[in-house]
Amino acid sequence: MIKTLTKPITFDDFIAQYPNIGGRYELHDGIIVEMPKPKGQHSTVTGFLIEELILTIIQMGKRGIWTIPRESIVKSSNAKSGYEPDIIVIDQKAIATEPRWASESIIECAESVKLIVEVVSTNWRDDYFKKRADYEELGIAEYWIVDYAALGGRNFLGNPKEPKLSIYQLIDGEYQVQQFSGDDIIISPTFSAFHQTANQIFQAG
Repeated sequence: MIKTLTKPITFDDFIAQYPNIGGRYELHDGIIVEMPKPKGQHSTVTGFLIEELILTIIQMGKRGIWTIPRESIVKSSNAKSGYEPDIIVIDQKAIATEPRWASESIIECAESVKLIVEVVSTNWRDDYFKKRADYEELGIAEYWIVDYAALGGRNFLGNPKEPKLSIYQLIDGEYQVQQFSGDDIIISPTFSAFHQTANQIFQAG
C-alpha cells in the first residue's frame, strides 16, 4: 500500500481527481492511497466468488434486483473515506434513491448494499480493522473477509494461521462474526442458497 498524498483532502475532491489519477485508489481518512495490484490468485478467487454469487442471486429469484456493479465507491459515514470493494452486491430498488449513483457510482446509504466482500491481500489490516469499522458504522448488513492465503494476523486466523472466510453480520448496530475454514459450508445470512465450502473458494486461487 502506497500513500500518495500527505495533506488530507475531502471526499468530493477525491472524486473529482479520481478520473485523472489512473490505477486503483481509495481515500483513507482524507489520504489518497494506491491499492496493491491484485495478483493472479487474488483475481481468480474474486472472479470465482462473483460467479457463485451471481448463480446464487439467480437461484434466489433476485436476478435484476440484486446486481454486482463493475465498480463503485462506498462513502464512509464520516465522509473522510471512500472504498472500492473487491465485490459489492447492490439492491437496484434501493440504489434508485442514491443521489450520486447515476452520475458518479457513489454509494452513501447502507440500504443500497446487500453484501460487501474484501479478498485479502498485503494490506490486510485495512480489511480487518479500518474497513470493518467503517462498514459497521455505515450500517452495512453483511461483510465478508476472504483470507485465502492466511495473510491476516493470528488473532483472526489462529496460531498456526490457516485460511479463513469471516462473515460479519450487523446485529443491533454491531458486527458479529462467524468464521469458516476447511470443508465448512459457508452460511450467509443474506444468501441462503450459497452452498460452497471454504476450501472450494480458497482453492479457486
